[in-house]
Parts: sequence; structure tokens; C-alpha cells
Amino acid sequence: METLTILDVTIIEPRLKHPTIFENFDKLAPGEAFVIHNDHDPKPLYYQLLGERGNVFTWEYKEEGPEFWKVKIAKLNTGEKEATIGDLVTSDFRKAEVFKKFGLDFCCGGKKTLTKACKEKGLDVVQIEKELREIDSMSINSSHDYNNWDIGFLAEYILNTHHKYVKQAIPVIYEYTQKVAKVHGENHPEAIKIAEKFLMISDELNRHMCKEEDILFPYIKHLSEAKNSGMKIEPSPFGTVGNPINLMEQEHELVGELFHDINELSFNYTPPVDACTTYKLSYAKLKEFEDDLHQHIHLENNILFPKAVKLEKELL
Repeated sequence: METLTILDVTIIEPRLKHPTIFENFDKLAPGEAFVIHNDHDPKPLYYQLLGERGNVFTWEYKEEGPEFWKVKIAKLNTGEKEATIGDLVTSDFRKAEVFKKFGLDFCCGGKKTLTKACKEKGLDVVQIEKELREIDSMSINSSHDYNNWDIGFLAEYILNTHHKYVKQAIPVIYEYTQKVAKVHGENHPEAIKIAEKFLMISDELNRHMCKEEDILFPYIKHLSEAKNSGMKIEPSPFGTVGNPINLMEQEHELVGELFHDINELSFNYTPPVDACTTYKLSYAKLKEFEDDLHQHIHLENNILFPKAVKLEKELL
């Protein structure tokens, strides 16, 4: 069991509490930690430490009131960086639900650290980290441990699950959104804008998936086969795999921005009071589509693509 020094700040003069904590933190070697014991939530200290020392520590509640609070503060190892949102979801996809709850983008915005994303949206990073740790304590279904799947298998999974869903859902949602725009557009002009933006999304995704299915994914499967057979590969006609991947990520960003607009126009898919059944169904299907797209893009941007880049470098 880990034995840590406990700093009881309840017995320190108020004006000296934070300086004493900072002094103890600065004395830590990389990878070391200590625990502060306080009679109230020391959350303001988190933001002061972040502002004055930067993203060089971790913060973990060990006890949370009502009488006392204990927080473990650890100094990151030299060169160790704060995990990005994409990293956190890659390690455990269940954490995506926490990010959805707080409106944090883990697919297109997955390269941001949690601290940066929270700062941009004015969110309480301490509360979000607490909810993420609660997920860490739960058992995980290893059958969906995407990060450990072979990239050829993962590419095939994306094709058979997410590409298939998109192709089936687009005609249905197109019909719903166009009908709602035609019938309700006069009283609800946002319905017209939503229909227009979904048409842009459908056109973009259809072209996008063709490029993945005809060019990028076959090459990724080729990388997987070469690795499994112990063979080297020849350079591809498009240079490195990073070239088409950069384009795919830019297109993901575009679709993500369009769906963000739809989300705002629909007030997070909340039908108006006079909405008919088709109106309500169109919002429900749009939300379902966006949820699937989040996982779809996450699997590509944060797992499949980085692994493909890494594997290609090993094989060339």
C-alpha cells in the first residue's frame, strides 16, 4: 500500500496555507506525491496551482467531507504530458458519456487536454475528473477494448458498423428533415436551416466514406496484413498514410462543425411544443446519428489513424 506524507493544513495560519502547500509541491521529485488534509474543499488551490505551475500535477480526492477533505497531489514525471480527451476515451470508451454530458467534443476535439477544453467552455475540470475516476472504478467489457484490436479488424468493424449505419440512416433523416422544413418552416425557420445543414453533412459523408473505402482503409488493411506476415511494404502512391489521414481529419472537423450548428439550432434536439410526430422523430434520429458519429470519428481519429501512422513507419 502506498504511504504518503500528509500535510494537515487545518493547523497552519491561513495566510501561510497556500505558500506552505506550494513549498511542499516544489520539493517533490517527479512521480512523487503528498496528501493535503483540510476542513473544506480546497478546489481554489487546484486552479491556483494550475495557474502558477501549469499542467505538471495530478489531483485526486481521497476524502470529500462533510467534515474533512483529503487530496492527493502528485508531480508528473519529467516529459509526461496531461492526457488528451481523445486519449482518455481511447483508454476507456465509457468516458465518452461523461464528455457528452458536459458537451465536450472527444472526436474532432479529441486532441485537446481536458484542462484546456474545460477552460474554453468554462467548465469545472475538478468535477469532471471526479466523474471520470468513478468510471475507472467500474469493471470494463473487454470485448469493446478497441485500443487493443488489430487495425485491420478495427477498420473492418468501422466499415460494417458505422459506415453501414450512416448509409442506412442518411436517406431516412433526409426525408424527415426535408418534410419538416416544408411543413413547419414558416413558423420554425430553424427547421429549414437544419435541413440544409444535414444535406451538406450527407453529401460530405458520402464522398468521405468513398475515399476511405476505396483508398485509405484498403491500405490500412494492407499494413495489418504486412505486419502479421512479417513483410516490409513499398511506399504508397499517395506518399505516407498521413496524407490521406490529414484530409480525413479535416473532413471530420467540417462535419462536426455542421452538427454543432444543428445541435444549437434544435436546442439540443428539443422539439417545439407544436411539433408533430415526424418533427419529433427527425430530432430523435438526428441525435442518434450524431451520437453514432461521435464514436465513429473517435475510433478513426484517436485509435485507427495514429496506429496506422505508427505501423507504417515500422514497416517502411
